[in-house]
This record gives sequence, structure tokens and C-alpha cells, in this order.
Amino acid sequence: MKTAPIKRMELNMDELESMLQRARVSPLDEAECAKIKAVFESYLYVTDLLEDKRTTLDRLRKLIFGSRTEKTRDVIPQTQGPPPVPGDSVPIEPVGQAREPAPRRPGHGRNGADDYCGAEKIQVPHGSLHSGDPCPDCQKGKVYEWASPGVLVRLVGQAPVQAKVYELQKQRCNLCGKMFTAAPPEGVGPEKYDATAGSMVALLKYGTGLPFNRLEGLQEGFGIPLPASTQWEIVEATAAAIQPAFDELIRQAAQGEVLHNDDTSVKILEFMGKRARPEALADFGEPDRADLGGPGRAKDSSNPPAKEQSERRGMFTSGIVSMSEGHQIALFFSGRQHAGENLGDVLAYRAKNLGLPIQMCDALSRNLPAAFKTLLANCLAHGRRQFVDVAERFPEECRYVLESLRDVYRNDELARERNLSPEERLIFHQTESGPIMENLQAWCIRQLDDRLVEPNSALGGAIAYLLRHWEKLTLFLRQPGAPLDNNICERALKLAICHRKNSLFYKTLNGAHVGDLFMSLIHTCRLNDVNPFDYLTELQRHAEQLHSSPEQWMPWNYRETIQKTGADPPR
Repeated sequence: MKTAPIKRMELNMDELESMLQRARVSPLDEAECAKIKAVFESYLYVTDLLEDKRTTLDRLRKLIFGSRTEKTRDVIPQTQGPPPVPGDSVPIEPVGQAREPAPRRPGHGRNGADDYCGAEKIQVPHGSLHSGDPCPDCQKGKVYEWASPGVLVRLVGQAPVQAKVYELQKQRCNLCGKMFTAAPPEGVGPEKYDATAGSMVALLKYGTGLPFNRLEGLQEGFGIPLPASTQWEIVEATAAAIQPAFDELIRQAAQGEVLHNDDTSVKILEFMGKRARPEALADFGEPDRADLGGPGRAKDSSNPPAKEQSERRGMFTSGIVSMSEGHQIALFFSGRQHAGENLGDVLAYRAKNLGLPIQMCDALSRNLPAAFKTLLANCLAHGRRQFVDVAERFPEECRYVLESLRDVYRNDELARERNLSPEERLIFHQTESGPIMENLQAWCIRQLDDRLVEPNSALGGAIAYLLRHWEKLTLFLRQPGAPLDNNICERALKLAICHRKNSLFYKTLNGAHVGDLFMSLIHTCRLNDVNPFDYLTELQRHAEQLHSSPEQWMPWNYRETIQKTGADPPR
């Protein structure tokens, strides 16, 4: 059974021996018992980690003491002047000097009234004065309305899903017995659950990682019951109503100029064997009841789990981020397929007249779509991380590499700040970053050819990784629009990881498909600075229009569509 990470407690050996001596003659107090319990929990936790074959000493150190940042200034000690070039007798052009830190923006750091764009605005008129009235102070001038009103911000707490109970008065005839019930107020629809309820539950579950059973407990505390099973019924019905928006996102993502993709693990009980499934339930407790639905629209839901298991045992959530016509689209797919296979399914919708897209991923072969050609770029951050991991053992060598790549990333930031076009950015990188990367490549080759570094050492492996994937790592020097790394996709996958850490698993592939749909729509909204709650709500309220023309109901144009059509569905 897996043990949860414990809270770190400072305890020296003398204090522990003193408690053990007292335990022989008298009972321990509660504080001392807690310390003894922490010692045993620490032992069980470390033992469990050591039994895991994937746990290395470096990973164990990070799990116990916390991981450090990978910024260059924290990985290696800083020195004045340009970085040294270890092991070289031939001078190499130094990388650029450190830039002066930007001045701190003035301000108190608190949110102003304009930041509360989702708050209800209440106009409060002056109780005794109107425009044109004489001034009550000087009695000579006249008052007029000032352009900037006074502002008060007041925050209140409430349940995530609220309820209203309408008590409809009834009148009964004492002769015939007929009952007359008052009509509900105007605007009260026939549905028990408003569109906003589905948006809120989906956003909490798939956008912030709040499991259904926790929301059930929260709602119960507010006196508004919302069972986990009911929550699932709500989000499943909502997903069916807004499915065309997800399908359209896939179609438009396929037309993108740059596509990022990567994988993370997931658990789907439907795919787990007879032995693995009880172990998962024993380790993690009962299911969240989030995914008790029947067959859905997931692509391979009709395949028998036993057949799938015999072919491939792994289960993955693939993240794909597409840059299309100035918009960023995030897609998630959970199941047996790897990221490359899911990317291939997306590219099947790509228009035939479009050129090859740029694909950014790490160097794993499973990230490549077998049936489609792409301009492949590999993640420079993955190559950099190889040197971060060995910086403590080879500080001077890693300093040169990390500070060289630091200046390349700085050039990319400058290009972004200057809002350069892809062609202008390419020329800028060729001029500023090209010499840095050429010097770095020459240094890496020299380290191995001159036997300045042991090829089988950790540093030798890091250098070999750079050289082996050099063409793909430096595509940004030859292709307009090619990114440096795959960080945007890895950040997107954090949404799926957050859900996995809190809800632990899906029960069925249909449940996984519902999660993928909502996470895709929610994260696409966030990438395009759109309110996901408002977007999901409007999709439900305009479900008929969405089914007829889904391309007009994307996160970046749905508001314009509502203004043009003037649609005002019942609420």
C-alpha cells in the first residue's frame, strides 16, 4: 500500500533517545507521540519509495527535500564576466553579457476595482444631490456628475452551485376540489439545473481538479445537496450538448502552422486487468463516481478492453497545442494511443493544400505521427535539462552550456517583446543566436573528439544527446516560426496531471472522453484569455446554433456571434 508524503519535522537523535528513555518509565504526551508517529511514517514512506524501481537518488532527494528551480543562476554559482570555456585552448566567441535587471513596477500589488471584471456592477446614486443643484458648501456654484465614480469592492462567500426554492401558492376549490397553482415567475425555465450549474461543476472538476465527492461535501456544508452521481449526470449531459465545439476545435487545430504534442500517464479502470484493477481500488479507495456513464463518443470505446490490453498495456493522456491563425488550441485525448498516434488522427483533418506543419516534441519516437510528414523540431529545454541534472558534478562545463542557452532564450524573449514576424524572428535568431549555437556545437564536438570528457559519463551522455538531435534542436535557426521548446504543451498537461492527482483515475473510456472534452475547451479559453465559465454557459444556451455552425462558436469569436445574431435564449 502506498503511503502519502509526510510533513517534514525537524528532530535530532538526542531528542528521540530522550523520548525513548521516558517511554520506558511513563506514558508519552500527545506531542511526543506525534513525533514518534512521524518517525515511523517517514520510515514507511522512504521504504516505499526505495521499492519503486523508478526512484533514483536524485528523485528521492527531490521528493524528501523538495525540487529546486532550474534557472541558471540557481543551478550554478554566478561569476563576473563572460562564461569560461572549459577544456578549450582555442578561444571561442563568448556569449552575450547579462542584461540589466528590469526596474520594478511601482504599485502595492493589490487588485484594483477594474480587475473584478466578473463582479456585479451596482450603480448607487447620490441620495440628496443631482446635477445642476447648488453646491451645499459654497452656495454659489452648481454640482455636476464627476466622470470617475467612487468605488467600493465587497466580497461575499457562497456555495459554488446555488439553489432557489420557489414556493408556488396553491388554491383549492372547497366544492369541486380542483387545485389552482400559481405560475412560476418569469424567467424560471422547466429545467432543474441551469446551464451555469453544468459550467460550474465542469470547471471545478476538470479545470481546477476538484473531485466530485469533495464538491458534494462542500455543497452539503452550505445546505445545498449535490451528490457526486448527480454531478456526473450534469457534466455528461453538458458534454453531449457541446460536443460540436470540441469537434470543431480538432478540425481547426489540424490546420495549425505549429503543433506541440506530448504524453502523460492516466488510469482507466475499464482497461485495467482483473489483478490491476483491485490493486488500484485498494491503493486509492473507492472511485470518485465521476465516470459511471455508459459508452460515449470516445473513438475506441467499442474495442474490447481485453483485446486492447493484450496489444498494449499503457494508458496515456496526450496533449496537443496548435498555433492556428493567431489562436492557440489545446486538445486532450486519453486512452491506449501515444501522442504521435493522436496527432496523426488530428492531422487527418488537415487540408490537402496546406504545407507541412512544424511539430515540436521531445525526442521520443512515439511522439511522431506515422502516416503524416512534419517539420520536426525537438525541445531545447529537454537538452538543457540534461546539463541541469549533472551541474553539481561538472559545474564549469555545465556553466558554459547553460549560459549559452540562456542567451539564446533571451534573444527569443527580445523577439517576442519586439513583436517580430516569423521571418523577422528567424533573421534575428540567425544573426544573434546562430553564432552562439555554432560555438556550442563546436565545443561539444571537441569535448568528445579530444577525449576531454568521458563519453560514458553523465556529462558525456548530455553532450551526446545535444549532438545526436542537433538538427531538430536548432530548427528555429532555419524555419520561420519554429519554437525553441515544448514548454507550452507541458504546461497544458499540468491540467491533466492535476486531475489525475486529485481524482486518481477514470472508470470508463467514456468518462475519460468527457474529461478530455472539458479540459480541451477550458484550457483553450485560458490560452486565448477568454472566460471559460461564460463560454461553456453560452455554448449550452445556444446549443442549436452550435450544432448548425460550430465554427462561429469558438472561444475567440462566440461573443461576436451572439452580438450579430442577437440571440437571447431563455435562461
